[in-house]
Amino acid sequence: MLSFLRSRLTVSFLVLLTVSLVGFALLRLSGDLAATLAGETATPEQIEELRHSLGLDRPLLVQYFDWLLNALGGNLGESFFTREPVSQLFLARVGTTLTLAVAALILSILISLPLGVLAAIRPNSWLDRLVSAISLSGQALPSFWLALMMISVFGVTLRWLPISGSSTPAHFIMPTVVLAIGAIPALTRLTRSGMLEALEQDYIRTARAKGLLNFQVLTKHALLNALLPIVSLSAVQLGTLLGGSVIVESVFAIDGIGLLTYRSIQRGDFPVVQAMLVFVSTCYILLTLLADVMNAWLDPRLRLK
Repeated sequence: MLSFLRSRLTVSFLVLLTVSLVGFALLRLSGDLAATLAGETATPEQIEELRHSLGLDRPLLVQYFDWLLNALGGNLGESFFTREPVSQLFLARVGTTLTLAVAALILSILISLPLGVLAAIRPNSWLDRLVSAISLSGQALPSFWLALMMISVFGVTLRWLPISGSSTPAHFIMPTVVLAIGAIPALTRLTRSGMLEALEQDYIRTARAKGLLNFQVLTKHALLNALLPIVSLSAVQLGTLLGGSVIVESVFAIDGIGLLTYRSIQRGDFPVVQAMLVFVSTCYILLTLLADVMNAWLDPRLRLK
């Protein structure tokens, strides 16, 4: 198990290093930041002076390694606009985004698992087709459109829920539903396919031959053995939900790191955007690593791979 964990940690570190380098390069090469910050009325001399003060005139690799060393020490730089430390901006908002993403993941699991099991019990039936239609509909709906429709119906017309902010639990209901609807289709399909595969195994027939109740066969045997890929996908989905919070938080005006990133992209605040990129990438990698470890713990055969 230790060798398995060591190899996964090494791969995770290399992936994170590569993502940070590529992201840093793309952000720096996406435009002339000094000219954007200086404004349209700035002279070439003023632009060059600003570029020098920000260190943007140094070679790209020098800028990256300087940022990397500071980041490893917990210093993610300062915002070009507010001059506040990026880590401070993130710490003030990350709890809001994590709450939203975790709530959406829990809701999506609570809905997708029963739907996937129901579809697997009656394959190719009207129930299976209904679940498939629901999954396809959820995947086809753009999150920003769904958010606007929910605001229009439940916030403006019915006045049941607040349409912006994050000061009360009620403010999280509509954003959580919007994020969860995007995650439900993949989890439902994977649950269905995993259950169908498990129900065809010999141990299921043996369990039924022993006279176990159908509910026990489905939950204690079939679903338990179908959980391995669901655990992995749930970890990936949580990372997706964290990244998807940029759109949802912007629509609902939730002051999380998603809205902070959206505003930073608009005005070219590269240190904040870079920090968001590293944060989401780190979450993806750590969650995937955690899923691998959990799967290896549940199934010792995976430790040999």
